[in-house]
Amino acid sequence: MSYIMGERNQVEMFPASVEDYVGADDPVRAYDAFIEALDFGELGVELEEEKVGSPAYHPKAMMKLLVYGYSYGWRSSRKLERATHHNISFIWLLGGEKPDHKTIANFRKNNKQALCNVLKQCTRLCVELELIEGNCLFLDGSKMRANASINKTKSKQWFREKSREIEERIEKILRECEQADESETGTLVRMKEELKDERILQEKIKRLVKKMEEEEKEKINSTDHESITVKGRQGVHAGYNAQIVVDEKHGLIVTSDVINKNNDLGEFTNQINQACEILGKKPNTVCADAGYSKASDLKKSVDEEIEVIVPSKKQVEHEPKEDDPFNKAKFKYDEEKNQYVCPEGKILRYFSYDSSDEQHKYRIARVEDCLSCKHYGVCTKGKQGRTLKRLKDEKIKEDLERLYNTQVAQEIYKKRKEKVELPFGHIKRNLNGGAFLLRGINGAKAEMAINSLCFNVARMITILGGVRPLIEKLRI
Repeated sequence: MSYIMGERNQVEMFPASVEDYVGADDPVRAYDAFIEALDFGELGVELEEEKVGSPAYHPKAMMKLLVYGYSYGWRSSRKLERATHHNISFIWLLGGEKPDHKTIANFRKNNKQALCNVLKQCTRLCVELELIEGNCLFLDGSKMRANASINKTKSKQWFREKSREIEERIEKILRECEQADESETGTLVRMKEELKDERILQEKIKRLVKKMEEEEKEKINSTDHESITVKGRQGVHAGYNAQIVVDEKHGLIVTSDVINKNNDLGEFTNQINQACEILGKKPNTVCADAGYSKASDLKKSVDEEIEVIVPSKKQVEHEPKEDDPFNKAKFKYDEEKNQYVCPEGKILRYFSYDSSDEQHKYRIARVEDCLSCKHYGVCTKGKQGRTLKRLKDEKIKEDLERLYNTQVAQEIYKKRKEKVELPFGHIKRNLNGGAFLLRGINGAKAEMAINSLCFNVARMITILGGVRPLIEKLRI
């Protein structure tokens, strides 16, 4: 049996023209056409053809390099530099130009907001192409690693103790300098260098402690100050909480964001408002999981006449608690009198409001009724009798629980996983985007926007039936 063998010494290795390096249906052509269709002025990137000074690489070329590289999980500036030398599609994309890794890294670092704006333009383009409707949106969040070690996250007390240790070392070095013989210049030089390093470290610690005090933080990561300690399936690490809003029609990402909070509570309205601003309209329905079930936050969307499908945490418990004859649901609330009636017919009256958790508190009107009740010790063991808490927006919570239990809402909620969790899976596994390279929350937002854009472009190619149809749409 014969084998197919390559021949490295043949005369013609490449076509005569760089344009012929890739076929008409190569995905790189779709990314090239997409970046060409962008309005760079709207992105915040100035295109100055007659700028005085040394020639620079065209921003469009640099944007193409970053976006196309991220679409294959190549995010390192050194890998991207290497690709411009050895990968045919990258050579075609940049027309043979070969920016070094420092240039690539600086462009990405200096254009974080522009990278975020690319996703916004993509969304508006998808609306024009009728690929995004904006009628039903899905919201979800996922933890992503920061470019920092969890071992660098320390408490305020640790930094203060470290500062004292450094202060002691500085005093020791100064004493040694005074005692050193003037002729031993080498020793003095070494001591002065060590003293300089210690003082730089001391100043850094002072800045970190000051930042912790200003932001009322108990812990901070000395590598990435804006990252937080998050717990994921891979354990505890320094990271961020990535957010995306996805459209129902084709599962395209409308907006992406990154927050430095451990949970999603209170983020519902913020994320939906960002999506509304880009879409230019309010959605009819928004669906999210129980992580967003903060009644006061959901109320803002309800007041905007948006149908909100978000279950309470009680509704999604996998192991529901045994039926308790004295749980809160067994107490009847009298809205007119603003009081509860217990299963034995006794009154619990309003007595205070806790602003920290936005809850009203109710207490048994007559303590004797509880202490002499046959259920005392089961219903409550408190000497002041039974107490209840009611959310400030409890009625909203109850209305949303009833809506979630309807058949229509259940069908929409069932779609949530396939629509909003698919992008995260693609970004983390296919795009190697489970960890950020850029430090700081703005850098994380920029990278999340690029990853979301890459997901959208890949979906657009599939939805429209190939690379050529997408290019034709982009050129209209």
